[in-house]
Amino acid sequence: YFCCLYLPLPMKCCFCSPQVILVQVNPGEAFTIRREDGQFQCITGPAQVPMMSPNGSVPPIYVPPGYVSQIIEENGVRRVLVLPQQPEFHPGGHSPLHHPPPPPHPHLPAFIPHPAMMPPPPHLYTGMAGGVGDMSSQYISQYHPAHIYSEQDSHSQHGRPPFLHRDDRTSKTYERLQKKLKERQGGGGGGGGGGGGQVKDSPPPSPQKNCSSPPTVDIHNGVGGKGLEAEQGQLSHAVAGPDKQTGRGKNGESGGKEVKGSTEATFSGEILTFSTIKPSVSDIQARGAVVSWSAPTRPESENGNVEDECSPPEPFSYEVSISCSGKDGKYKSNYCGEELSATLEDLRPATDYHVRVQAMCNCLQGSPSEAVSFTTLSCEPDPPNPPRKASGTKNTLVLQWKAPCDNGSKIQNYILQWDEGKGTGIYEQCYYGPQKQYRVTKLSPASRYSFRLAAKNDMGVSEFSEVVDLFTSCSVPLPPFPPELEMAGVTWLCLKWQRPTSSPKEDDIYYILEMEEEGSGYGFQPSYDGDELSCTVKNLHRSTKYKFRVAAYNSEGKSNPSQVVEFITNPDRPSSPCRPVIRGRVLPNSFKMAWEPPKDNGGAEVTKYVVELSEGLSGLSWELVYSGPATEHVCEGLKPGCSYQTRVYCMSEGGQSPLSETLQVQTPAVPPGPCQPPRLVGKPKAREVPPQVDGGSPVSCYSVEVSGPQSEESREVYQGPELDCSVGGLMPGKTYSFRLKAANKAGFGPLSERCEVTTGPGAPEQCKAPSTTCKSPSCVVVSWEAPPCNGAPVTEFRLEWGAAEGSMQVCYNGPALSHEVKGLLPATNYFCRAQAVNVAGVGPFSEAVLCQTPCSVPAAVNEDEEDEDNGSRPPPFYSPSTCLGICWDPPCDHGSEITSYLIDLGERQPIVVGPVTKHIIQHLQPDTSYRLVIRIQALNSLGAGPFSHTFKLKTKPLPPQPPRLECTAFSHQTLRLKWGDGPAKAATSDALQYQLQMGDKSGRFISLYKGPCHTHKVQRLNESTSYTFRIQAFNEAGEGPFSNVYTFNTPRSPPAPVKAPKVERLDDNSCEVTWEALLPMKGDPIIYTLQCMMGNSEFKQAYKGSATSFHVQNLQPNSDYRFRVCAIRQCQDAPELSGPYSTTVTLSPQRNEVAVGGGAAGSGSRAGTESNRARRSLTDEQCAFLLLMVFAVIAILIAFVIQYFVIK
Repeated sequence: YFCCLYLPLPMKCCFCSPQVILVQVNPGEAFTIRREDGQFQCITGPAQVPMMSPNGSVPPIYVPPGYVSQIIEENGVRRVLVLPQQPEFHPGGHSPLHHPPPPPHPHLPAFIPHPAMMPPPPHLYTGMAGGVGDMSSQYISQYHPAHIYSEQDSHSQHGRPPFLHRDDRTSKTYERLQKKLKERQGGGGGGGGGGGGQVKDSPPPSPQKNCSSPPTVDIHNGVGGKGLEAEQGQLSHAVAGPDKQTGRGKNGESGGKEVKGSTEATFSGEILTFSTIKPSVSDIQARGAVVSWSAPTRPESENGNVEDECSPPEPFSYEVSISCSGKDGKYKSNYCGEELSATLEDLRPATDYHVRVQAMCNCLQGSPSEAVSFTTLSCEPDPPNPPRKASGTKNTLVLQWKAPCDNGSKIQNYILQWDEGKGTGIYEQCYYGPQKQYRVTKLSPASRYSFRLAAKNDMGVSEFSEVVDLFTSCSVPLPPFPPELEMAGVTWLCLKWQRPTSSPKEDDIYYILEMEEEGSGYGFQPSYDGDELSCTVKNLHRSTKYKFRVAAYNSEGKSNPSQVVEFITNPDRPSSPCRPVIRGRVLPNSFKMAWEPPKDNGGAEVTKYVVELSEGLSGLSWELVYSGPATEHVCEGLKPGCSYQTRVYCMSEGGQSPLSETLQVQTPAVPPGPCQPPRLVGKPKAREVPPQVDGGSPVSCYSVEVSGPQSEESREVYQGPELDCSVGGLMPGKTYSFRLKAANKAGFGPLSERCEVTTGPGAPEQCKAPSTTCKSPSCVVVSWEAPPCNGAPVTEFRLEWGAAEGSMQVCYNGPALSHEVKGLLPATNYFCRAQAVNVAGVGPFSEAVLCQTPCSVPAAVNEDEEDEDNGSRPPPFYSPSTCLGICWDPPCDHGSEITSYLIDLGERQPIVVGPVTKHIIQHLQPDTSYRLVIRIQALNSLGAGPFSHTFKLKTKPLPPQPPRLECTAFSHQTLRLKWGDGPAKAATSDALQYQLQMGDKSGRFISLYKGPCHTHKVQRLNESTSYTFRIQAFNEAGEGPFSNVYTFNTPRSPPAPVKAPKVERLDDNSCEVTWEALLPMKGDPIIYTLQCMMGNSEFKQAYKGSATSFHVQNLQPNSDYRFRVCAIRQCQDAPELSGPYSTTVTLSPQRNEVAVGGGAAGSGSRAGTESNRARRSLTDEQCAFLLLMVFAVIAILIAFVIQYFVIK
């Protein structure tokens, strides 16, 4: 066994006595030992494990690779420190640490670090463990963990460990620690000295940082400043943190876990010691204060640099702790954060507090600052508790209360308020003073009053206490009514009583129930005292009389007791009677039994006894045989040779007693007597009769004899122990006599009386095939013969009839031998068969017989319907409004083809038509309802069938006449036509509609409109053209005739508007106006009219003619002129038609009269501008093309949006 302490933080072993070794386990570490029973025990830090050393020597400590153990003695205590060693570079591919480990010390218990509890190391050192100072080589471990590697420092391909480079600052720190260690060893274990001398070949610690393992801080009492042990203990591969270790007390024993001392931390392999500056307290209030402090300074290294410039410092966080039990009391954390100030809340007023601040950086924790004391201010008292009722009467209440916390200022007065018993929630002051009690007088009896209390000191008034409701007493209650019995038991009585009517509900009334037992001589004794209105008095005697009375009392006194009432407890049930006994001799059919009364009757006389009897020894079924006051009974009607059980119980007012013990009785056996006649079991069958015999108990054999109906001789048909038998070979419907005799050990007994049984009849035989006779085409008479009945008369016959052999149904049930089937169809095949039924059952069906009915006249026409127009369209010379078309479905011909139909028109002559299904009735009046009786009759070679049902017909009205057509509005391209009287727009459901047609060049008419409206606008016409129209009206009766042809002319169209003219100034007094020419319209020439307006006057005609330009003279230099042009169409046979005027063009006066080149200047005037703008205007073709391109682009964009966003 060996002990491997592979811990990222140092472990210390403190030896407190020559025989006890304390192994100190830091937080986050695991210490595994092997007990005497061979099991392993894992101990996790922080903990101290005491271990026994038999000889008092220090056992060897095995450390992991890369570490070295050193022993330091201080104040009589030796400590073993585990420190990292200086790695050395080995040129060879094999490490000297591959040697097997030395054997363990014989007195050292084996302890192995648990794999689950051991944190992974940041580095693995495989260098040689060199000696340091005078340390023995036995403390250096040769263990090589070849199966554990880290990500950064894994071995190379040839097994050579990587060389670890460290910066100068880390090396100097480690050398400084080794120097202090040597000085401490040279001084013989002195307290905390320094000293010169450096230890060479001491490896610096690893520069790696790892915050995954728990932090550690070593604190020692009695060692101030930076103890050497603490500095050595903090050197590890992981970043250290705070840890509360056990220290030394005055008597050398280990103390608690919270020990004051120096706090040291490790950061990046070196020791960083920082302390927070003393905090300051400001803005002190009664329940809060503000604490502020300054950030701590980071320690400087030997070269004077605080930190490396390349690595930014970690931010500090702070923890503020306060104590209200003195400077050395227990501190409680109140704030944690990175701010340099904190607000302390929820403090107690007028209380001394001590506050200190502790800085933390990443996983490191600095030492707490010096504690600062401050005292919170005083304030108003705390809310007091509600006052309580000390005493009271009907008119007074004495209230008392306790003083609340004064919060640093003495309470001077108390404020007591009450609601004066009104219950409205409004309180008035009833007392103000320093006393802690007060008597409220002049109150009403049995009333409720609400009170609340507040305290006052120099700082103010506290909040009021909770409201408390108190009641005053009332007068002595009146005597209550006597108690009533609610329920009674054997040993208890439940009583109830009522509250005195004169007592108010607010009064607390208590009751005393007094009881006196009859014959006890103790008088009335209280049995209940409380405020309930009911009580159950227990532990009473059964069937005993008790006297009760009740009295009420309150705080004022006790009332007189109520009247005395008497109640009796119920009697208990009696005990079981004694076991019954037999009196006399047991007979085959009876015995006499007797019993003694119960020893305990339960306090009441026994009223009756009940005797129960059970046949057999199972005791499953008991029968009551006696109920009465006697103590004996004769049980009769028993069976010989049977076992019986009997028992007795009694009943009284207290209830039913338990059952007595059971008495068993055996009746003696006798020879069997005459048996009962055998009886039939079930219905007799056609071939067998099963009789059943019921004999005596000792019967062991039975014999059954039978005699026939015509012979008196008997024959034995059964002998055996069974109680029934089946007799076969009998004739159906015959009467047989049966007799039975029983036998036991003595022999057969006499025969029983005769039992006559008639065998059951059998089902009838199959009927012969029935015969059919056709009485008419719709009626057939079926007859049949009765079959053999098989011992029972036939009760009825069943006849089945159907059109198919497999789907026949019963059409007759009865005793007759014939049946008339009616309602048949002529010339149709039918099937029938017969069946006989008697009491024994149903016989089989006869053979099926085919029957065919003869032919007949046709059937009636099923449905007649009118066909007004479309069902049977007449020839063209017939008017639809003067004729009616009727059609029908051909009826059944009943075997003979239909040759013709007869149409009866009532008063008119009947019409005979051939084998058709439609006909047209002519020469009728339009729109007339005919009340004629119209019916149709079919005929064939056998005669005429029945007439169909009658129905009424109505002719259609005549088509409407065409309306008058008028032209209400016209233009050179449109004509608005109107006809009839009615609205311009009508619904499509109107009965009367119109059709408008227009003639074309070839003389044909084309439909323009068809609908219910009365107007229509004809568009896209030519000017000065004649058009012909005609109109037709139609409704449900049909289309009416067309109207006469109407002719309407379109007028000539005026010329188109002329574009804006162009004005060009020639000189100061003249200008030239030009405009575009228009083409002649259908040979009519075009002339133009030019109008001019000066200033704001009216337009005047300046020119009229066929030219397209005009020279205007005599213009005033300083006036504005406006020009416009209108085209005029000169018609040959009509007056002139003027078109619309063009847009107005303005000629402004010339601004610069002296400018050279007046013509050029004039061309730059407003008129020139207007002309240039006119030249730049787009033509109609260009505008249309531009609009077309814009719409095309928009359509493409919309299609793209729909394709991208909607479809995809």
